[in-house]
Amino acid sequence: MTLVLGIETSCDETSAALLDDASGTPVLRSLVIFSQDIHRVFGGVVPEIASRAHLTAIVPVVRQTLVDASADVSDIDVVAVTNAPGLVGALLVGVNYAKGLAFGLGRPLVAVHHMEGHLFAAMLDDPNAQPPFTALLVSGGHTLLMDVPEWGHYRLLGSTRDDAAGEAFDKVAKLLGLPYPGGRHVEALAKEGDPSRFRFSRPMLSRTTPETDRAYFDLSFSGLKTAVLNAVRASDDLARDARDIARGFQDALIDTLVEKTYRAARAHGRTRVVLGGGVACNRTLAAAVRERLEPLGATVFTPSPRLATDNAGMIAQAGLFRYTLGERAPLDLSAHASAPLPGQV
Repeated sequence: MTLVLGIETSCDETSAALLDDASGTPVLRSLVIFSQDIHRVFGGVVPEIASRAHLTAIVPVVRQTLVDASADVSDIDVVAVTNAPGLVGALLVGVNYAKGLAFGLGRPLVAVHHMEGHLFAAMLDDPNAQPPFTALLVSGGHTLLMDVPEWGHYRLLGSTRDDAAGEAFDKVAKLLGLPYPGGRHVEALAKEGDPSRFRFSRPMLSRTTPETDRAYFDLSFSGLKTAVLNAVRASDDLARDARDIARGFQDALIDTLVEKTYRAARAHGRTRVVLGGGVACNRTLAAAVRERLEPLGATVFTPSPRLATDNAGMIAQAGLFRYTLGERAPLDLSAHASAPLPGQV
């Protein structure tokens, strides 16, 4: 039996989880996520505020995690913590807490890459979300398209050249006067929109691009965001046009993500596709991916909303994997704003 404590503080969620693999199939015994709502006031995450909030929340969040699992701190076998990528100040809170706890308990410490955690998230809901698969990781800070032949070996096929998909949602939400974070608000508004009024171009989807060109899999959303900005400025009645603009934006972004994912799955013969990251909560995206990949006979796995957002459950799962490989982090472990996935080629 291995009981893994996962800790996640990469952005504005303070989270802890206990993962138990006693049965051979890892099970989350508890998961606590404390979200910092204060950032809504500023329309985006303020790094200094996030770091201070993590300092206040980390101890009670871990304590509640232990209470929910009916466990004692001495029951912990492994401490796994996100150390990259993310906001360095926020990451350091989790890293330093994890180092102190691991040292005090005399337990091994495991460092986890945040995006590898997102790859494991869907598996916590469905054990069949296993490699080989195509992965689309879409969040506020990252948009990555990957081929995953096996755990620990990751082939980066494409990524955004500018804005991440979640960032684009947040910026468009702000243009339309919607609250932060904007993804769910844009999706809700888009459901009421007319898809024919604002048809924005689908970026980087040229049919003449060869598969050997990085642009075949890469993404870009800055131009789409600018097109929305121009539509908002040209509108003489935004209250009337907002839902149609939201629909046009979401259709363009989702069509792009879906087609790139289809290209990746087809090129590598994958019949499993895993979505991860906060934008994976978008039901319209998940439904569109399933419909587009139906001709390939592909199964699409999406994590539940709690596991799609930044959470310690996925960090504990990725940490357990790294622990079974024999990996241990030193007590001088530090945090990094950016870092390649371990095993990425």
